[in-house]
Amino acid sequence: MDSRYNPASIEEKWQQTWAEQNLDQMPENTEKPKFYALSMFPYPSGNLHMGHVRNYTIIDVIARLKRMQGYRVLNPMGWDSFGLPAENAAIERGIPPAQWSYQNIAQMKDLFHRLGISFDWTKEVTTCSPDYYRWTQWIFLQFLEAGLAYQKEAAVNWDPIDQTVLANEQVDNEGRSWRSGAQVERKLLRQWFLKITDYAEQLLNDLDKLPNWPERVKLMQANWIGKSVGAYLEFPIVGMNEKIAVFTTRPDTVYGVSYVVLAPEHPLTNRVTTPDRKAAVETFAKEVAAQSEIDRTAEDKPKRGIPTGGKVINPFNGEEIPIWIADYVLYEYGTGAVMGVPAHDTRDFQFAQQYQLPITIVIVADDEVPLTEAYTEPGIMINSESFNGMDSIKGKDAIIRYAENAGCGKARVQYRLRDWLISRQRYWGAPIPVIHCPNCGTVPVPASDLPVLLPENVEFTGKGSPLAKLEDWVNVPCPSCGTPAKRETDTMDTFIDSSWYFLRYPDARNEEKVFDTAKTNDWMPVDQYVGGIEHAILHLLYSRFFTKVLRDRGLINCDEPFKRLLTQGMVQAMAYKNPVTGKYVPPTDLDPANPKDPQTGEALQVFYEKMSKSKYNGVDPLKFMAKYGADTARMFILFKAPPEKDLEWDEADAEGQFRFLNRVWRLVTEFAAPPPTPAGPGGEKDNLSKIEQDLRRAIHIAIKEVSDDLEGEYQFNTAVSEMMKLSNALNDAQCKESPIYAEGISTLILLLAPFAPHIADELWHLIGNSESVHAQTWPSVDASALVTDEITLVIQIMGKTRGTIQVPSGADKAALEKYARESDLAKRHLEGKEIKKVIVVPGKLVNFVVA
Repeated sequence: MDSRYNPASIEEKWQQTWAEQNLDQMPENTEKPKFYALSMFPYPSGNLHMGHVRNYTIIDVIARLKRMQGYRVLNPMGWDSFGLPAENAAIERGIPPAQWSYQNIAQMKDLFHRLGISFDWTKEVTTCSPDYYRWTQWIFLQFLEAGLAYQKEAAVNWDPIDQTVLANEQVDNEGRSWRSGAQVERKLLRQWFLKITDYAEQLLNDLDKLPNWPERVKLMQANWIGKSVGAYLEFPIVGMNEKIAVFTTRPDTVYGVSYVVLAPEHPLTNRVTTPDRKAAVETFAKEVAAQSEIDRTAEDKPKRGIPTGGKVINPFNGEEIPIWIADYVLYEYGTGAVMGVPAHDTRDFQFAQQYQLPITIVIVADDEVPLTEAYTEPGIMINSESFNGMDSIKGKDAIIRYAENAGCGKARVQYRLRDWLISRQRYWGAPIPVIHCPNCGTVPVPASDLPVLLPENVEFTGKGSPLAKLEDWVNVPCPSCGTPAKRETDTMDTFIDSSWYFLRYPDARNEEKVFDTAKTNDWMPVDQYVGGIEHAILHLLYSRFFTKVLRDRGLINCDEPFKRLLTQGMVQAMAYKNPVTGKYVPPTDLDPANPKDPQTGEALQVFYEKMSKSKYNGVDPLKFMAKYGADTARMFILFKAPPEKDLEWDEADAEGQFRFLNRVWRLVTEFAAPPPTPAGPGGEKDNLSKIEQDLRRAIHIAIKEVSDDLEGEYQFNTAVSEMMKLSNALNDAQCKESPIYAEGISTLILLLAPFAPHIADELWHLIGNSESVHAQTWPSVDASALVTDEITLVIQIMGKTRGTIQVPSGADKAALEKYARESDLAKRHLEGKEIKKVIVVPGKLVNFVVA
């Protein structure tokens, strides 16, 4: 046996052995309790970065631990493989998206193997594979049948050069397309939506069913759903038989409305605009259409508006008030209109002052005083006719009752959450399985005809949807009446694919059904989900939505998909930035003590930032593993920081973990004998020497502390520290021939196994075992081993610690004082001094108060 630790020689061997033994496969035995361990599946970019290493190492430790604790474990992996990067690769490199995706999948799969992650690859799913997106399309039809999928016109970001819709994130700060550079336009297009708003109340209330989710994530979701309780009020338009509807959480301020504001893109805008205002309104609306939604709603930007010339009647006091349009009102939000109450809304107050609009005070704290800013607190209603003198909180209900009786409004609960726009004018996504017939309207593709396959004879130009140009694919007979009809050419948002993948894993090879309900119900919900905080809202919210819909369709029986959620922090590394140019500089050839830009000579800013190629601070996992091995990569990632905190990369710390594994290697190789049966509750344990008792205590403290660190809030970093302590105790032990020392060696290997699986299995076999260490039972604590015969007693003089002594653990107060007085330590410090008082804290300290 080589006395040196050489990870390269053992890691590949054990990866091959585990695969041959099927150690990682989901067991069919249902007698054991289940544990579904899941990490968010990656987009197959082809590159594994340290963020991946952290995410998948965390879930692997949990999965390996649970197997050793007697659970049947499902720890699957798949690929979120539809999306824009593959289509861009097709445009830029002439590689079909499928080929690019599968090449990357093969590359990343190999990297996972090399990292020693115990995924069950028999459960692998790939979202761009027809055997997966067939069922994505089938689920869409379930939504359609339930009335939860529909088409409507919606305002979108439109790139006029590339002829496609852009997500908000693809529009830069100047309102230009991230790819073509074109000025983005707001355009109304007919789009597909899912009615997530039908589940808004459930999605909000059921956050209370998730005690093991981070509060931060639950708060983010609650804010995104954005429940508001208020009133729906209607303002009749002067000269028209139409009304402008608004939602407000402050119906008690309705007598203070001095204007209403429409979204520029609201269908009523053109109709309420007077001829003399037409040109100005059209110009303004065109300017606003060029702005992104983010720009229009930004808190720190001044609000812009323009009068339309139209007017409405306030139904509560009969006053005519002007209709404006403004950039901050969006047609997709609420009713697409708001009422302006400058005296009692901060934004309205600023807008009214900017455009010299009337400000009417209708709520006061005590006496009416001139306003220098909006008064937004509750108070007493004034200037409100019959409601004068009423408490404004009670006034809300009173105004709503009045509106309902007068037919001009009603109570309403509204949500910030909007229905989910899922249409994409792209090729590389699941085709929406409907056909548009001139006679029958929108017709679902029959389930027996699924999947609607993506055609392969596609030309990628980057201009518009490639599918819309394929007439032989688009033109099909209607499945209902046979009339010539057209396929839907939009594909689905890729978030659809990731909203149900966790339901497919338990039955990933089923060709007859989306999944076997009994199998999926057996494994759901996921017991531990691990992923980045960036998915806190969209992916997690959509997955919760899908789970509830499929439950209501009778396919599953759980309310929530993920029982526990861990959002791991980012992996950061040192970055060097020129503060003048804003450019990042590669760290090569820089003087760490005085880094300067090699081109300009300017001093560089140095700080930790998320690893990124563009910031030149990434660490290639392959190069790192070639130098130190996968086990060291895993140990460093786990030791450096608690999992939910950001991790600051430091190769010196990584070398520290490599040295620790080397120490463990030397300890075990020097021992290199079969482990005896650990000392039991009787027999030899009762005859242990003091040295053996102390070592056994260290062993069982390690078992207890590591086990505690791996339950509840995962503290992998302190668990590694406990293993280091045990390693030190074994190294220092003066009883290396004792069965207790053998127990310590085997325990250290067992504790190490989930963290550093390759070296653990190698050492486990080295000490005479034939089965994998990963098939062993997790060690249990012997409480009697933790009991100590002696305790450490602190000696203090006037409250200042002077040292410690060892005393019998059962000593009472009088005995402790006696031991302290008679100790050499106390005698030395008390010589020539008068003891005024002795304070004894049993089990902890004795404090002498002297004159």
